[in-house]
Amino acid sequence: MRWLAVALVFVSAPLLAAVPAPERALTDPASIQSTRNPAAHPVPIHDLFFTHGIASAAWSPDGREVVISTNTTGRFNLWKVPAAGGAPVQMTRSDDREYGATWSPDGKWIVYESDQGGNEQFRLYAVPANGGKPVELTPKPDVSNTGALFSPNGEQVAFNIKPKTAPATDIALLDWKTHAIRRLTHEASKDHLWQVVAWSHDGRSVYANRINAGFTDASVWRIDLATGKATELTPHQGQVLIMASAVSPDGRWLAVASNAASGTNRAALYDVAKHDYRWLTKDPWESFAGKFSPDGKQVLYLINADGRSGIYLYDIADGQSRKLDLPDGLNTPAGNPTSFSGDGSRLLVSHQSSSEPADYWIYPVAGGAPRQLTHSALPSIQPDALPRSQLVHYKSFDGTVISAFLWMPANLKRDGAAPGVVLPHGGPTGQTVDSFNRTALALASRGYVAIAPNVRGSTGYGMAFQKANIKDLGGGDLQDEVYAAKFLVATGYVNPKKIGITGGSYGGYMTLMAIGKTPDAWAAAVEEYGIINWMTMLQHEDPFLRQYEMSLLGDPVKDRKIYEADSPITYIKDAKAPLLVLQGANDIRVPKEEAEQVVSILKGADRTVEAHYYPNEGHGFTKRENQIDALQRTVAWFDRYLKNQPNAGNPSH
Repeated sequence: MRWLAVALVFVSAPLLAAVPAPERALTDPASIQSTRNPAAHPVPIHDLFFTHGIASAAWSPDGREVVISTNTTGRFNLWKVPAAGGAPVQMTRSDDREYGATWSPDGKWIVYESDQGGNEQFRLYAVPANGGKPVELTPKPDVSNTGALFSPNGEQVAFNIKPKTAPATDIALLDWKTHAIRRLTHEASKDHLWQVVAWSHDGRSVYANRINAGFTDASVWRIDLATGKATELTPHQGQVLIMASAVSPDGRWLAVASNAASGTNRAALYDVAKHDYRWLTKDPWESFAGKFSPDGKQVLYLINADGRSGIYLYDIADGQSRKLDLPDGLNTPAGNPTSFSGDGSRLLVSHQSSSEPADYWIYPVAGGAPRQLTHSALPSIQPDALPRSQLVHYKSFDGTVISAFLWMPANLKRDGAAPGVVLPHGGPTGQTVDSFNRTALALASRGYVAIAPNVRGSTGYGMAFQKANIKDLGGGDLQDEVYAAKFLVATGYVNPKKIGITGGSYGGYMTLMAIGKTPDAWAAAVEEYGIINWMTMLQHEDPFLRQYEMSLLGDPVKDRKIYEADSPITYIKDAKAPLLVLQGANDIRVPKEEAEQVVSILKGADRTVEAHYYPNEGHGFTKRENQIDALQRTVAWFDRYLKNQPNAGNPSH
């Protein structure tokens, strides 16, 4: 076979049994085609980011308006859109990101959350629904407050609360009249968090999820407001994920996602009194429950089939489901606290794909054509001229089947000359899905074959697959990335000496691990806010994230050798690929110190390395000018070192 001859050097791995996941047919690399497309052209990077993004949405109580978070101005602020169509009105003006909006039951106020410079210390604000100056509800600067939900009578707001120095997230109540705050939960452990889900119909209780730091165990609780007593509604043995998204109006059912039956998350109705599941799907792919209709007769659920998702409406009485008629891609229910309009006649959903940016649509429940509410794309962003993602599957070193999205440039010759780029995702408990991927589009439209694998450790393929990289970070999952590069070469289009790698967060970590541990596989790399040393991460990162890190790597004293073996700092001196480092100065997840270590080590070893730091940015870049700059620098770096364009600068196109 052609790819057995690919000259990619990597550290040998022990022979292991393939990790179980849903069955998928392998893709023959020779079947991949670069199509002829006279309309294909490099997508302007400015246009990719002047194409708007959306972050959250909420129906007004009367169903006449929708408030959305969008970056029309280059910042994620709140805008109000008539549900029947019409011009949006800007509600807030801030240099910082604002989202998570929800309306008060009387329709007079909109509550939302905002941090400062990406520091993730979110404060709650309220803005009059008819316009006016926002009011700060939670002024403490070192306490993060998220997920606001009004009580049915509008007298209280439940939300998640986490002091900066605390490992645990709890649930608190805010009195709407006085703005006084009291805690509902007092988490004693360091490795659990609470997440508010819903109010009871009578307003006497709050429903919440309690989740462990490794996201491998969760249960649903009901908290009585008068006494503060918390009752576990989903008791279970061992580690099982049971997470609620809604409670039915009569309190009988919880809409949950659970892996109790098969190890894969499945949508279900959970009978609170009987402690019994009614599973909504037997699909081998994971699914998640959504919200109940206002009359409690229907519930939404979503199936995530290998990174592409569809929305279903389930009738509780007759047990029948129907799929919402939406274009293929990534379709998700939207709306806080519910996707249903107040009268239950319409749904708010989000749709995007590899060639279409995310937009909100209004879907009639009784039938009929959905209507697009927002229009994010610039006229220059034409789906027919963009590279579209392809879902491919390949075997890794131990026979485990890996899913990946592939973006193939148009008009390539199958002569083994094209450059390629591997795009590892963040997490590691995350998944690359069929979204509007600006990095992939910028690269593929410029002749780079791009591939984004869902390596072991990813979500979406069952708990066994998710746990497959525990205490082996940068081991088997790195090999899955290397075999993605092998797949590119096996197509016959890609030169094995012209393969780059780039990612952010855990994708940045994987980029650093790749160029240090498998140096001969990569010709260039760009890492964004990636981890270089797990031990120094423990010293500087957010307290809850320390617990997450330990859930993956073990005890830092007993398992110190694992921390060392799984840290890029152990291997980075062997890196050969020129490296560009991009980092936010206010990052609490992967602090700036990690990036500074990378630069210091490589400069000391006389390697090619450059770095750029973005003030007033945290974990991920949200300000438009910084997003543009980061992608321009990334493309220019690969142009220089993969296309041998020594004078490549920061292109404006």
